[in-house]
Amino acid sequence: MIEFFTQTNLGIVLLVLGQCLLVLVPILVSLAFLMYADRKVWAAVQMRRGPNIVGPFGLLQSFADFLKYVVKEIVVPAGADRFVFFLAPVISLTLAIIAWAVIPFNDGWVVSDINVAILYVFAVSSLEVYGVIMGGWASNSKYPFLGSLRSAAQMISYEVSIGLIIIGVIISTGSMNLSHIVMAQDGDWGIFNWYWLPHFPMLFLFFISALAETNRPPFDLPEAESELVAGYQVEYSSTPFLLFMIGELMAVVLMCALVSLLFLGGWLSPVPWLPDGVFWMAAKMVFVFFLFAMVKAITPRYRYDQLMRLGWKVFLPMSLAWVVLVAFLAKFEVAGGFWARWAVGG
Repeated sequence: MIEFFTQTNLGIVLLVLGQCLLVLVPILVSLAFLMYADRKVWAAVQMRRGPNIVGPFGLLQSFADFLKYVVKEIVVPAGADRFVFFLAPVISLTLAIIAWAVIPFNDGWVVSDINVAILYVFAVSSLEVYGVIMGGWASNSKYPFLGSLRSAAQMISYEVSIGLIIIGVIISTGSMNLSHIVMAQDGDWGIFNWYWLPHFPMLFLFFISALAETNRPPFDLPEAESELVAGYQVEYSSTPFLLFMIGELMAVVLMCALVSLLFLGGWLSPVPWLPDGVFWMAAKMVFVFFLFAMVKAITPRYRYDQLMRLGWKVFLPMSLAWVVLVAFLAKFEVAGGFWARWAVGG
């Protein structure tokens, strides 16, 4: 039986499909409850109830919304390019899904444990801008097109900072494999061995850049209701709109996973005497998502010129300077190799 799944083409295909479903299904189900949690946090900050009718404590509200989107009529603008109009949300969702192929949830729990995982994630996240531009252009309307241009400029601007911040982590580890990055944070000091401490300033820059990269408040400028109605997807309805929303939320959760892996030790336990495991990875992702939800609830929206100035004139110089500093600290193994885990067996 084992030989069938490891030595035959059909068996290998079935094995890979099974691994993909084992990752995809829990993520999609968790998105429903994360959206529920996001709405509940927002409601609590505003001192109201939030979803509380559909199902116990409103837990089934996200599934009811999903059903509503599926059964609604798909409306296509008269002058739209129909092929590109429907291709855009499919591309957005597909790219958001395939990025999870290299995300490890535990030691060995990864669909594809490649040595260039960082490059893979960075390449896939960079391509997501095409779905946004295609959706805005194909709608044949000025507001979606303006929203898509804003979103593209915003995503490209903050990808630069995210890339430079990740380079600092790569320098410390000596590897672009996400599993190796996590294992380099393992040690007798538990939580104090994680990269949040040696790369402390960059943790905040990465978190804020992740908000801007995924169009989350206070950086949801492409979807500013007072200016652009609902951004690049304003002409979408029903299932195509749902695909855009799932792709966007999945990108947010992916950023939560990257923060957990790069700075918070991934599946490693915060204290040495507790076992490591997938529970810690899930708990850290939920914690980071909670921070995303709190930022959405308590911070006012930026102006677009403020957003771009922050990305190009503040984050870019700071992240570039940090890369130079970490390279120096790692090269000379300052503080006993604190910034050079590759030199101490990481």
